[in-house]
Amino acid sequence: MMPGPKNIDPDIDLGDDDEEATLPDLPDEEEGSAASLLAGSNVISHYGKNAPTSPGVYRMIGATGEVLYVGKAKNIKKRILAYARPTGHANHIARMIAAATTIEFVSTATETEALLLEANLIKRLRPRFNVQLRDDKSFPYILITAGDLPALITKHRGARNRPGDYFGPFAAVSAVNRTITALERAFLIRSCSDTVYESRTRPCLLYQIKRCSAPCTGEISHGEYAELVREAKAFLSGKSRAIKEELAADMDQASNALDFERAAVLRDRLAALAAVQAHQGINPRGVEEADVFAVHQDGGFNCIEVFFFRTGQNWGNRAYFPKADRSLAAAEVLGEFLAQFYDDKPCPRLILLSHAIEECALLAEALSIKSGRKIEILAPRRGEKKELVNHALANAREALGRKLAETASQQKLLSALTTTLGLPRAPQRVEVFDNSHIQGSNAVGAMIVAGPEGFRKNQYRKFNIKSAELTPGDDYGMMREVLTRRFKRLLSQGPRAINAEQAEGVPPQTAASGEQTSPQPEGETGAESPWPDLVVIDGGGGQLKAAEDILAGFGVRDVPLVAIAKGPDRDAGRETFHVPGKPPFKLPPRDPVLYFLQRLRDEAHRFAIGSHRQKRRRDIREAGLQEISGIGPTRKRALLRHFGTLKAIERASLDDLAQVPGISAETARRVYDFFHEAPR
Repeated sequence: MMPGPKNIDPDIDLGDDDEEATLPDLPDEEEGSAASLLAGSNVISHYGKNAPTSPGVYRMIGATGEVLYVGKAKNIKKRILAYARPTGHANHIARMIAAATTIEFVSTATETEALLLEANLIKRLRPRFNVQLRDDKSFPYILITAGDLPALITKHRGARNRPGDYFGPFAAVSAVNRTITALERAFLIRSCSDTVYESRTRPCLLYQIKRCSAPCTGEISHGEYAELVREAKAFLSGKSRAIKEELAADMDQASNALDFERAAVLRDRLAALAAVQAHQGINPRGVEEADVFAVHQDGGFNCIEVFFFRTGQNWGNRAYFPKADRSLAAAEVLGEFLAQFYDDKPCPRLILLSHAIEECALLAEALSIKSGRKIEILAPRRGEKKELVNHALANAREALGRKLAETASQQKLLSALTTTLGLPRAPQRVEVFDNSHIQGSNAVGAMIVAGPEGFRKNQYRKFNIKSAELTPGDDYGMMREVLTRRFKRLLSQGPRAINAEQAEGVPPQTAASGEQTSPQPEGETGAESPWPDLVVIDGGGGQLKAAEDILAGFGVRDVPLVAIAKGPDRDAGRETFHVPGKPPFKLPPRDPVLYFLQRLRDEAHRFAIGSHRQKRRRDIREAGLQEISGIGPTRKRALLRHFGTLKAIERASLDDLAQVPGISAETARRVYDFFHEAPR
């Protein structure tokens, strides 16, 4: 067999993995037909003759300009010409060759550089024939800053360009918040922003509840504060035992000197450190710093569980469900996943795997070059490291089981939704739209996406309402603008694609016999289309009519619409549903479809309100509190001096606001109403 792409998208129907027909028996119009395969082979042969013989990366590009596949090779020309052979291709490779119209090359000095570039391009371009790492949100870290001002402790995401020491990664923000709170109690390090720090004239509430030593007002000397920061860094760097022993010795010394107040402070700090370690779960004895990866396969799905161990402590885990062809072995999926995973993340000195990967030495060399230190990759067979891998593998197995159960349940709900709304086929992509604003200000439109696998959060979109002609609070006009922008973009990307099963009106998850089949990986029936199979509008008949007009204006008449109007007093369970061409109707109170649609609507509402509040906070930061009627520079200064931060002002009660010097009861009411008026 020729060397082919090892990462094939599950959108491709593989047929019999053992069959090696010379030409796939496909209709003429399909990608893998004899004519298109021959044309693709000719294209590859043409480009292969002029390909460089050096290491590098190649990109196969389709007729519409989309990147089909990104691969690396030690010798690009040799690899490309291997694709040009007219026979001996497996079905999925033939489809990729048939779709190729152009090939682009990038030469690199070494194969190691090619591996790093390949991972970067796959993550950025998301080719349909590569393993795709989905849900790749950046991990949170704990940052202890460095600079002219006393250090602060805070959580951090994204590029690590702020001076200071970073500790992590943590698997979840909740773990970071919990750890920072405990570290504040243990080391009394400030968490306020530099702006707040410089404006303080008296200690804040955190000092009163013993979570800060108040360096802002000189309650602690700079030398003593620097010692607290040193202890915190040492603790997070793995020297927890030494720090606890130091604190215990100081506590005993203070107690012997009858300084019981200081002894009590040290006791509370020790208790806070114990709380940090109590939340770490299993802590390995012989592994100081490592990431553990375990992959489990079932039902055509892959689950990769990642555990993070730093300073000898477990800092959490996360499950990934990469998009990959079901014929790929676990080791192949894991190998492709790893290169992408560390494309934008620092890696530890040790990486433990559940399966030995093919290019282990090459990947270790690439990560070592990138990190500037030696990286070791192992698939342990015995001992404590093997126990850690087994623990991760058990979690991967359980996570995939939950994923399959959720997907099966979601498929059943989509089938029931098809019957309830009279849809032509089971929707594989549902888009839900909602708006959020306060009397027309900071108006935001939101779109969430759901499918057989649940919510697709990486495809959520928000729309800042831009039209200056809209009357403030015009919900219909806002919905028109959002839908206009959404479908204008869809039309610019090309015509709507419907896979063969859907075109015949057969739900992809339904077998020929009518029985429910097992859930399939996303996109199993064909290339995923960005076009929705159902559009859900949060609103009544007016919003539905606005949506109908927009779609009709674009000539789009085959996308089903449904609007959800809230019940009397906005009670959940009494919603009225509006569908074009049918009278409004309600669903039985305990109908699973009702709960499903409520969940979709509520998720869109949550996302819209969150986007609105984020925009409003940004505007407040830019315009200042003076945006509130009756708040000028003097009162703004008084509020910030009293509460310290804008967030504290936002959370303050009406009585607390009225206690601020210079703030009358009426002004306090204006401030409170500004932050607590509910967006629609």
